[in-house]
Amino acid sequence: MEARRLGASGLRVSSLGLGTMTFGLQADRKTSFQILDRAVAAGVSFIDTADVYPLGRTHAEFGLTEEILGDWLKGRRHEIVLATKCHGVMGPGLNDQGLGRKHIMDAVEGSLRRLSTDCIDLYQAHQFDRATPLEETLRAFDDLVRQGKVRYIGVSNWAAYQLQKALSIADRRGLSPLVSVQPRYNLLYRAIETELVPLCRESGVGIIAYNPMAGGFLSGRYRQGQAVEAGTRFALGGIAKPGERYRGRYWHEAAFQAVETFRAFCAGRGWDAATTAVRWVMQQPGVTVTLLGASRPEQLDQSLAAADLPPLGPEELQELDDLWYQLPRQKVED
Repeated sequence: MEARRLGASGLRVSSLGLGTMTFGLQADRKTSFQILDRAVAAGVSFIDTADVYPLGRTHAEFGLTEEILGDWLKGRRHEIVLATKCHGVMGPGLNDQGLGRKHIMDAVEGSLRRLSTDCIDLYQAHQFDRATPLEETLRAFDDLVRQGKVRYIGVSNWAAYQLQKALSIADRRGLSPLVSVQPRYNLLYRAIETELVPLCRESGVGIIAYNPMAGGFLSGRYRQGQAVEAGTRFALGGIAKPGERYRGRYWHEAAFQAVETFRAFCAGRGWDAATTAVRWVMQQPGVTVTLLGASRPEQLDQSLAAADLPPLGPEELQELDDLWYQLPRQKVED
């Protein structure tokens, strides 16, 4: 597994990482352990989670993913670069969400406890918080670094202009710099290439790409006209109703047609669609880590194989560009 430096920091991470949003709902504790074991055996050292996981959670499942991961980490914490996030609703209180100082300080203590560790390698703002002054958020994160509870800080799902504002404030105030951003990125969603990717490459911010297979959509397992399978990402309910969000992103005629074109592209070369989709993300400019996800350990095999696949050539990349260029533009999620 190739090792890469995360942005301009000195932190080295595996080029493939493991996302854990399925742990505790789509994957039970035993299955989650099996997924983790298989990923690490293949050379994955970067593991990403969040206090609000599992995806599709109810109020009773807050923090369950971190608890499962914390139990698995015992005895092997030093082997892993551990990332988690804060921002989402973690309770009924007025300050149980967002990026205000109070919630950040409470949230990190909860994550440290659930993860059974005394330090988080990469602590990320899960979303942007328009209701909180950005400098308040950055100072709270800087304090966590100075206290030794967090080693590096990053963000997830931030727009380019939001990231640029944060980088400027941190630079002017002498605060800990943001070393990474975690956006959605795959063959069917490349909006980040316009502004976010150039900004990251210019500013030394590492890109941790999630959703490389579009929630499994690019594997070709779904067909137009079929019912949504229970238990898949496209059917999840819970508080945030992520299933509706994923269907809105991909479950439409143009995306199904793009996947059929992609399947034919891969079949003509004897390639696996899932492996190719992950390989494409891995070799895109600016991408440091490509996050994989699974609800069963065997689902990882095709994705992990991308680490051994030779880079796609210029003609192949040009052909795959058409998948994106021919899709109708959608409103960028806010």
